[in-house]
Amino acid sequence: MTRFKASLFLRRVLLLDAIASGATGLLLLLGAGLLTPWLGLDVSLMQVAGAILLPYAVGVAYLATRPEIARKAVWVVVAINALWVVDSVVLLIGGWAEPTLLGILFVALQAGVVGLFAELQIIALKRAGRAVA
Repeated sequence: MTRFKASLFLRRVLLLDAIASGATGLLLLLGAGLLTPWLGLDVSLMQVAGAILLPYAVGVAYLATRPEIARKAVWVVVAINALWVVDSVVLLIGGWAEPTLLGILFVALQAGVVGLFAELQIIALKRAGRAVA
């Protein structure tokens, strides 16, 4: 597996991804009952999403603290982020949920942030590739 010295930029982006994912995971897992009337999303949907986010956050935080990172591991993070964005869009347009306006904004905003993390991670990978070359 190809490893490279992780730049400060990549480690910060991964760490921000981990923090945001962990915070969102805790919010969804522990606050789903309180959020349902505001967001119009099913409690179990939010709890499952929160339960998925917590181990993801731990894994990304672990990556962020490594001096050398496997390139494939970062691509896995990018792929998971991209899948999260696609799933968020499908949730909004698929008709499986009836979110309130605030719920639509919440799902769209977090999908945008996750998409931004994925883009920044790709940029960091490209920079790392140029630095090696």
